[in-house]
Amino acid sequence: MAESDRKELVVIGGGPGGYAAAFMAADLGMKVTLIDPGENPGGTCLYRGCIPSKSLLHVAKLIMESRDAKEWGLTFEEPKIDIDKLRTWKNDVIGKLTGGLGQLAKQRKVEHVRGMAKFKDAHTLEVNMVEGGTQTMPFETAILASGSEPATIKSLMIDSPHLLNSTTALDLPEIPEKMLIIGGGYIGLEMGTVYASLGSRVSLVEMTSGLLPGVDRDLVAILARRIKANFESVMLNTTVKALSPQKNGIKVSFEGDEAPDGDRIFDKVLMAVGRRPNSEGLGLENTGVEINERGFAKVDEQRRSAEPSIFVIGDLAGEPMLAHKATHEGRIAAEAIAGSKIAYEPQAVPAVVFTDPEVAWAGLTETQAKEQGKEVAIAKFPWGASGRALTLGRSDGLTKLIIDPSNERILGVGIVGPGAGELIAEGVVAIEMAATALDVSLSIHPHPTLSETIMEAAEAFYGVPTHIYRPKKK
Repeated sequence: MAESDRKELVVIGGGPGGYAAAFMAADLGMKVTLIDPGENPGGTCLYRGCIPSKSLLHVAKLIMESRDAKEWGLTFEEPKIDIDKLRTWKNDVIGKLTGGLGQLAKQRKVEHVRGMAKFKDAHTLEVNMVEGGTQTMPFETAILASGSEPATIKSLMIDSPHLLNSTTALDLPEIPEKMLIIGGGYIGLEMGTVYASLGSRVSLVEMTSGLLPGVDRDLVAILARRIKANFESVMLNTTVKALSPQKNGIKVSFEGDEAPDGDRIFDKVLMAVGRRPNSEGLGLENTGVEINERGFAKVDEQRRSAEPSIFVIGDLAGEPMLAHKATHEGRIAAEAIAGSKIAYEPQAVPAVVFTDPEVAWAGLTETQAKEQGKEVAIAKFPWGASGRALTLGRSDGLTKLIIDPSNERILGVGIVGPGAGELIAEGVVAIEMAATALDVSLSIHPHPTLSETIMEAAEAFYGVPTHIYRPKKK
């Protein structure tokens, strides 16, 4: 094959990391080939993850608000749900976004090759084309953005259409009368929230002592109260012992502290036990890319792997496995390839659980500080003292700051409450800019808003919050 056929840059995977890397590289003047089986860029996030789930969670929020309105003197009839129309609306959202990305790729002259790529060596790919056949593709540099897939518990995998994962659950095959969620992480809680709002009687089983393992307990405690009110049951310190397929469902046996007596039958069971990186089947053994025991690739600060010609970004590059982290890494890798002196070194990568209420955090958490033996100061502002929260009928919230007592810098921010996912961005900026609690407390926030709770939490650190009483420490 002629040297002129060698691709300057190939990006493998069209998700938020891959297409962001491809677009940035194209904007920097590189000739880019994006390899992905999808009709348009988007990847798991747009087609089977972030976007469809948030579309359905918005519907769930509307339904739950209509029920909460009884407390304000407003009574609505129970919603009549057209599942086919709801599914179509969700798919329309996906189509608009992915179609838009397709247009952006064309405008940037990014070559989109529909297929699955595998490394033959450090400078050659073999691409299995969607339309059939294979193509050998030599390249100078590659960015690998292969993403992740739903994790499973092998001992519980059965051949049944009633066993769902995070992808098939988003297809809304039907609204089951009784549904079991295996796993109390963000995927299980988000999908459980959707199905509970649509009318399913949702039970959840979690093997640890609390929901959202690893997340700040002050934040989780508030969410847990609402989850327990909306779900039929939440079983902690409990595991699923076995699944047995039935004609119209799945029989489940449990064991643990809160296991029910006897087996239970559910119409649908959703296995939501996390995600694992896609590191297999890529031909990485034919390259110098190193994979650790958890399936993540080893990369440097520019996201370059142990193979100099291959960069790795997104879920395959390590935790946190989040779309916005992948996007940032993709842009960093593209700039590094273009010759910029740049590195991936964020002080805070925000995370959001889009339940009701939402839970969001960035930077250091109180739990992490304790594990690291790091001395921190904690400042909190309960939303029961927020005028805006009360006008929304949602006082079930909390804003929490993690502060370095030696210099008063904000090290972490945690928020639970409606809209927490939007509010956390201020915390990210504060941490990245090395803002102090005083900086935040002296920054005028609009009233009445939920954003004020961040300012008042900073004021609470000094013992002078307006809307709560916190004696100043002597």
